[in-house]
Amino acid sequence: MDLHELLEKTVTGLGFELVDVEQSPRGRVLRLFIDKPEKEGGIDVEDCATVSNHLTRVLAVENVDYDRLEVSSPGLDRVLKKLADFERFAGSEVNLRLRLPLAGRRNFNGILQGVRDGKVCLTIDTGDVELELSNVDKARLVPKFD
Repeated sequence: MDLHELLEKTVTGLGFELVDVEQSPRGRVLRLFIDKPEKEGGIDVEDCATVSNHLTRVLAVENVDYDRLEVSSPGLDRVLKKLADFERFAGSEVNLRLRLPLAGRRNFNGILQGVRDGKVCLTIDTGDVELELSNVDKARLVPKFD
């Protein structure tokens, strides 16, 4: 079982969603971002501690070599990676960067309209665009402050 699969299985088994995993270049630091969509107010310190404590034991049993484990909430500028993320946050403002340009453009800011036929739908200043999910390099929510 590879590391990402092990982390995904463990985190979802605890009732959380694994949003993202970052590893330092030599794999010495593991940084996980978790969420719990149905929880009002989002992830708190106790949630992070629960996941961290459990993962520390699992990684020891599986002989995963690392120096530091960090578990955090995805934050207000949450990264969108999975198809389900783009569906869940429809109606939200996003910043999106493509791997390969579309009509000479790689960066898009707009309102996420969801997913249609496997393509990410976005309303930008010049109208609606459909972007291949496989071409999305990075996508993040734009934080809203009241």
